[in-house]
Amino acid sequence: MSQLLTPSPRTAGSPGVVESRSIDWVPLSERRGKAWSLFPLWFMSNANVTTLATGMLGAAMGASLLTTLVAIVLGVAVGTVFTAFHSAQGPQLGLPQMIQSRAQFGFRGVALICAVVVFSLVGFNMFNQMLAGEILTMTTGVEANGAWYFLISGLALVLAIFGYHWIHHTQKWLTLLFMLTFGIFTVVALFVAPLDPAQLTFANFNWAAFLVQFGAAAAYALGWAPYVSDYSRYLPPQTRPGKALFYTYGGVFAGAVWLMALGAFIAAVFTSAGPLDGVREVADLILPGFGFWLLIAALPGLISVITVNIYAAAMELVTIVDSIRPIRPTRTVRVIACTIIAVAAYIGAMVSTGDFLDNFGSFLVILLYVLVPWTSVNLVDYYFVRRGQYAIRQIFRPGGIYGNWGWRGLTAYMIGIVAMVPFAVTAWYVGPVAEALGEADLALFVGLAASAIAYVVLGRSIDFEAERRLAAEDKELYGEEAVQFGTAPASQ
Repeated sequence: MSQLLTPSPRTAGSPGVVESRSIDWVPLSERRGKAWSLFPLWFMSNANVTTLATGMLGAAMGASLLTTLVAIVLGVAVGTVFTAFHSAQGPQLGLPQMIQSRAQFGFRGVALICAVVVFSLVGFNMFNQMLAGEILTMTTGVEANGAWYFLISGLALVLAIFGYHWIHHTQKWLTLLFMLTFGIFTVVALFVAPLDPAQLTFANFNWAAFLVQFGAAAAYALGWAPYVSDYSRYLPPQTRPGKALFYTYGGVFAGAVWLMALGAFIAAVFTSAGPLDGVREVADLILPGFGFWLLIAALPGLISVITVNIYAAAMELVTIVDSIRPIRPTRTVRVIACTIIAVAAYIGAMVSTGDFLDNFGSFLVILLYVLVPWTSVNLVDYYFVRRGQYAIRQIFRPGGIYGNWGWRGLTAYMIGIVAMVPFAVTAWYVGPVAEALGEADLALFVGLAASAIAYVVLGRSIDFEAERRLAAEDKELYGEEAVQFGTAPASQ
């Protein structure tokens, strides 16, 4: 029986100080932790000045503070629903998010979705590095973007290489630091900042500004979905899905709403200030010189979110390579992937101009458009079509029961994309339906519904009995532990 439970040749190996695993299944012997740890992780991932900048988009289009706040709360509430339900998958499957998506998009087909996610995460990290570099320039007086980006990327890369458990521990301590600094700042700022009373009304309300802020908030909260279960996959399978969902939702919602609302407040007080200038000006109103220290306190949060993105994007990159040519997911492979992602974002930040910062809102909208059909397909499959029942070993087998190209998932995804086009609103294109509605962006709801309906219909042809039979055969051949250990080559 012991031979049946021996890890396959593609196994990453035993755990150590530096995380050894990447896209392989996490054995039960390595599962530990509590669901509550997801709250500080996702709270801190959202509690940073990038999130604050996202809350300024409504004000830039002339929306009042009250209008912007309503859009932020509703947008984050909607986007976080999908992220939280993805997080609940991690403890049950013990797999990274996109590896599990092979069941819907196929062994090779999932690489297309992974490429989109890698692109978006590199884009986010470019923006994060620009803000962090600007903080260092503002606080030191030294204009050295290349050096600052290198320092920021290097620190984030080291933490990403150490991996899952180190990231969780770091986020817990940073949550305490953030509560102490930005908590005091937020409370006092409400009393000392000169806010126009008209900002607390729906004066000059327009749907375009409201929906732009709503869409940006929803996209930001939804942006974690493609890799949220990467950070819950080490939890024991006995973890109740409801708890994982609750703590993930609470962390994302609290962090995102707080910082976006703070950004909206600063934009309402200083209408022409950028995110960092606004923070410093409001902080200096509280106490001269406080802005300097508050910006310094914001740096660790930016570095930590860059770390979270590097780690996740490395998972996607390894998945892409493994989907083209199966590889052994060793520690070295993950370290190389993390380094490639960090270097790509560093180079991107170096060659980018201020136009990238100006177009961040449109970047978030595009991110929303490409992720909505994927999240719709994945969640519908997990909760309604296959109901969480997967032949895990088959997920790691080229040409296995899920196929190389999951035509159902890919078709439903493209249907969602096409359905959104007439409703799309970006800086470069406005769909005919959106134009007729005064540039009101309803693409999110259209894409969700179109992909969900299409996948439910197409999913009726899935041979569930064959999948269950293969899972049972693997269990009989390899044992209870090994059947879930989905890293064996097809030849075994």
